[in-house]
Amino acid sequence: MILPVLIILLYLLAIAPRMAGRPDFEPLFSKGIYYAHRGLHDNRSQAPENSMAAFQKAVEAGYGIELDVQLTRDRIAVVFHDETLSRVCGVEGKVRDYTYEQLRSFYLCGTQERIPLFADVLALVDGQVPLIIELKAYENPETVCRLADQLISAYQGPYCIESFHPFAVRWYRKHRPQVIRGQLASNFNRPERREPVHEAMVHHLLTNFLSRPDFIAYDHQYEGNLSRRLCCRLFRALAVTWTIKSPQQLEKVKDKFRLFIFEGFRPEA
Repeated sequence: MILPVLIILLYLLAIAPRMAGRPDFEPLFSKGIYYAHRGLHDNRSQAPENSMAAFQKAVEAGYGIELDVQLTRDRIAVVFHDETLSRVCGVEGKVRDYTYEQLRSFYLCGTQERIPLFADVLALVDGQVPLIIELKAYENPETVCRLADQLISAYQGPYCIESFHPFAVRWYRKHRPQVIRGQLASNFNRPERREPVHEAMVHHLLTNFLSRPDFIAYDHQYEGNLSRRLCCRLFRALAVTWTIKSPQQLEKVKDKFRLFIFEGFRPEA
């Protein structure tokens, strides 16, 4: 009898978010509950994902913005989602294979938009809407966090950070505990899984003991995950979801989450 109880207690301890000294979530709600995924974008338009045009449209519409940050070969923070350039820019290689000046010769989705500097995006938004900043730890998480945070720490507007990589979230726990931090997760059930043990642990939020996140950003398709539900309902972590792509999807999960990352339609205020 003792062993099952001990296992349950260890499990609950592992998935628990930050419990003491939680930051104020209210700035994240300053423009409502909806965040435009990679900006208010349409890859068939002149405002493709993670472009300055898409971010400008989101600001004008009054939506919060979710965006992705990673590093170039010369360690400059840029805003781009994929590890590779092929889908969005139509060229081979990874973002970190190129210097920023080299990346400037590539265009997003056949438009005149280029991969933006993270610093330029922060200057554009300038606190007008809140930001969810995803740190893409395709390389050393500590390096990505440290260099990106040199810009983030000087930013005056409302924001939070999130990452799929628990070591990136842990970096903020250790170095910038006052910042709202979140663990991204899904079920990662795909045939090309590269790190099945690591991904299974993140799926079940078993790495939370490392980072003690303030919010859980979970794929809306798997909102019923036990660890997510316990973390958000029992331990009161902020419940965030991605990526809602239709009013029907939003209606299905609107009572399960508090912040919603969306694309492909405009939710009502």
